[in-house]
Amino acid sequence: MRKFIVPIDFSDTSKNAARFAVRMANDIPGCELILFHTFDKVVAGSDGTPISSDPEARMAISMAALENVKSALPVASGNSIRCIAVEGSLLSCLDKIIAEEKADMVVMGINGASRLEQVLIGSSTLGAIKQTNCPVMIIPPLANYRKIRTLVYACDMKNVESTTPVNNLRKMLMTFNPRLYIVHVDTEKNVEITDGYQQEKAKINDLLSGFTPEYAFINLLDFTEAINQFSTDKNADLIITVPRRHSFLEGLFTTSHTKKLAYHSHLPVLAIRE
Repeated sequence: MRKFIVPIDFSDTSKNAARFAVRMANDIPGCELILFHTFDKVVAGSDGTPISSDPEARMAISMAALENVKSALPVASGNSIRCIAVEGSLLSCLDKIIAEEKADMVVMGINGASRLEQVLIGSSTLGAIKQTNCPVMIIPPLANYRKIRTLVYACDMKNVESTTPVNNLRKMLMTFNPRLYIVHVDTEKNVEITDGYQQEKAKINDLLSGFTPEYAFINLLDFTEAINQFSTDKNADLIITVPRRHSFLEGLFTTSHTKKLAYHSHLPVLAIRE
C-alpha cells in the first residue's frame, strides 16, 4: 500500500484523520498522500439564500486551504503530499478520484459524539464504505497514530473463500508485518467450536499462506463490546471488518455492525469489501 486519499472538509475530525494518515505513511517508504476536497457550485449567502459562486474562485480558495492543512503535516523524507479539489459532492467524486489515482486506501475521520455529528460527518464516511470498493480506514476523533503492530480481523467464519478480502488483507499484512488475530464472535450462545468453524479456519490458513494468524472464538451477545474488549486486551492498533454488499440486514457483519464499530471503537477501523 503506497497511496492514500484523505478527504478533507476542514473540520477538526478530517484534520485529525490527515495527521493520522501522514504518520502512518511515514512508516511506509515512498508513500503518497492526496488531500482531497470537494465543493458545490452553489453556496448560501449571509441570510441563507442560495447564490451562485464562481467555480474558479472556489477552486482557488479550496486549494489554498488544502495547502494550509498540508503545511502542518510532518511528511517524511521520500514521501509526498498532493492536494486536489474538485467541484461536486464527496460521494459522487470519490470513486472517480480513487480510479484515476489508483489509490490503495481512503483514510477518513468520523465523529459520533452527538446525533447531529453522526448525521453530518458520519454519513459521508459510512456512505464511502458502502459505495466504494477501495478499503476505507475510519479514524475516531481523538485517535493518535501508533505503529501498526497488531491487527484484529473480525470474521464470521462463513464461506470464507468467497467473503475474505484476500488481496487487500494480504497487502495490509505485507505493508505493516503485524501480528494478526482472526476473531469470531458467536452471539447465539454456542459454546462449542463446530467442525464447520474448523473447516473455515483451515481455508483461511490457505488463503493467508505465508502468514501465521492466531484465532479467537468469543461467545458474547454484544458484537461491538466483544471486538472492542478483545482489541483492548491484545493492545491492538487496528480493527478490520468486512461490510457485506448483499443481505444488508442479515448475518453478523452487516453495514450496521460496521457502523456501530465506527462510532464506538476507540481504535481505527478498516472496512474492506469482499
